[in-house]
Formats: sequence, C-alpha cells, structure tokens
Amino acid sequence: MRPQVFSTVASFRKWRQEFLHPSASVGFVATMGALHDGHLSLVKRSLRDNTATIVSIFVNPAQFAPHEDLDSYPRTLASDLDALESVYLPNPYHPQPFAVVPTVLVSPDAVFAPSVNEMYPGGIDQDVASQTGTFVEVKGFDQKMEGQSRPTFFRGVATVVTKLFNIIQPTRAYFGQKDIQQALLLRKLSRDLLMPYPEPQNIHIIPTARDPTDNLALSSRNSYLSANGRRFASALPQALEAARGAWDAGASKAQAIQAALDHVNYRHTEAVRSEGLVDDVKVDYIQFNDPESFDELPNDSTTQKNRTVILSGALWVGKTRLIDNIILGDSSRILNSRPVRWEAMLAEGISPSSEYNPATGLRNGELY
Repeated sequence: MRPQVFSTVASFRKWRQEFLHPSASVGFVATMGALHDGHLSLVKRSLRDNTATIVSIFVNPAQFAPHEDLDSYPRTLASDLDALESVYLPNPYHPQPFAVVPTVLVSPDAVFAPSVNEMYPGGIDQDVASQTGTFVEVKGFDQKMEGQSRPTFFRGVATVVTKLFNIIQPTRAYFGQKDIQQALLLRKLSRDLLMPYPEPQNIHIIPTARDPTDNLALSSRNSYLSANGRRFASALPQALEAARGAWDAGASKAQAIQAALDHVNYRHTEAVRSEGLVDDVKVDYIQFNDPESFDELPNDSTTQKNRTVILSGALWVGKTRLIDNIILGDSSRILNSRPVRWEAMLAEGISPSSEYNPATGLRNGELY
C-alpha cells in the first residue's frame, strides 16, 4: 500500500493526532530522497521495531555550502514513493522460521515531503553569514572530522533534524553508519536539549549498506560517478581496510594512514594505465578519531584493548566526494546492529538461538 504523503506540518500533525494511538511506537527515517537500498535498510529496521514508521524526504538547503551541489542533487519523489511502496520483510507466520522465509509486502505509514518554505518560513540563505532566524549548532564537535572540510554542514543538519524531530515526534530514529559523525552528533543534540522525541538512546545507528560486488558504501551521490570513476570508487573502502590491517598488525596511526594512501595511489596508477581513467582523484582525508570527543588520535597511537576508534576517509573521484568509515574495536558501543525485540529478549534472559528468528528480527510466531 502506498504511504500517505504530507507536504505541510499542519496536515501531518493532524493525521498523527487522529490516526496514531498515543501509546504507539513511531519510527522515523530522515532522508533527502533519491532512495537506495541503504535508506530502505533503515526503513525495514524501523518497520520491524515500531508500530508505525514515518519517512521524510527533504533536500535541506541549510546543509549545502554555496559552492556545493544543492541544485544538482537528485530529486526523485515519484520513484522514491514507488520504492517505499515495495518494501518486503520476511513473513513471521512462516512455519519454518529458520528456513528460507517467504516475504510479505509492507510500507511506511506516511511520508513527510515538505517544501523549503514550509521548513524555513523565514527564508533560508546558503551563505551562513547572510542567514537570519533560529539555527542549531553542536558547539565544539561540528568543526571536527567532516566538519573540517564542510564547516557549515552540521549546523544545517542539526537545525533541520531538530525541526523534523519536533514535527514527527518519533519514539526511535534511524541513521546509517556511513554518516557516523552526523548520527553521533544527533545523539549529543538529543541529550543536550533534553529531547523526549527521541531520547538519545533511541537514535539508532545501523551498519552501512554496501554494494555486494565491491563493498562501496551506498550513496545517492554515487550516481554522479562516471563509469571508470565508479570502478575506481572501491579504492576508498579498500584503503580503509588497508589502514585497518596495518593498525591491527601493530602499526602506528601515521603508518596505518600511509598504508591507506599507498593503496589509493596504487589503484590510481593501475586505473590510469589499464582503464584510461581520466577523472581527477584526490584524498581529502584518512583519519582516526575518538567517537566521543571526535578528537584525532596522536600520530604515534597504536591499537589498545577495549578502545573504540572511528577510522574514516573522504575521497574525491572527479567532482564526486565519497565518504566511508570503519569502527575499530567494539562497534556495539556505537551501532545498533540488532533489532529492538532481540535486545529486549536478551534483557529478559531469553536465548535468541532458541526463541529469536534471525530472518525477521521477531520472536517466533510474534506479530510485527
């Protein structure tokens, strides 16, 4: 069934008040559209975890600097709605829950797709110096990591997500690991502003969805790549794996970063020689950061037991900027890899091996 589409705050709030029970759990997935399997993996998790699921589709001008790709960013509402209408989940009624389970068709309950004027009634200028009105910043954190390359990006993200949380009032919100700093900043924002919808522990970070052929992180911007550029793009996840391998083998941070850079240089040389790659290639950064402070680790740092680190990178291929990351150490300190029901079962002392159906994320025979 096609989800209902709302373009105004008033119409969405009216629907929410009339059709959602006060005790219903509401899952929320914020997107800018141009949906791919990475977005849909977040939607599926929300559908498994919650009574109702809401998806927003809004290309937020406040998170684009004046020189960035706001005008060319893909806007594909019709095909996005088709994708959301065609979400399949494993069937929890199947009598053999550990076998290959038939699927059932489900979809989000609603899509919130507002205009720019609806979200910024006072107007919005991409130039921060010219902006007037109310904006949200997470001071001391939004200028690190990605913020060094995109200094106004997180201001725009924090502002629009605060607005969306106020409109949707979700029980849980779902974000992808690919944008790890964004998701962690939103947890800090929810905590610092004492938000009830959602509370910080209910902002779920889901592992990155990747192309199964070459491990490239799925992104709407991958569509910008030329054919040769797309083949080369896998150099980024490979470079991060090279850095991880060096780090795990006892190399220092500086040595691990060099291993990543060496891999990119090798792939570039080979792509130019064998495929005639003409796209310019430039590493923006490869870095190791603390997940709490976002501070860079010292260059002489080495792996330590019980330490969690974010290894991230950004790579320009032609005019397309790609980002990716790997969590070193205990990723469960950051990611929500398991459905909410499984976590609840573990808390109850129930063994997922006997009660939990890994194909559905549900207790055997349980409705979703």
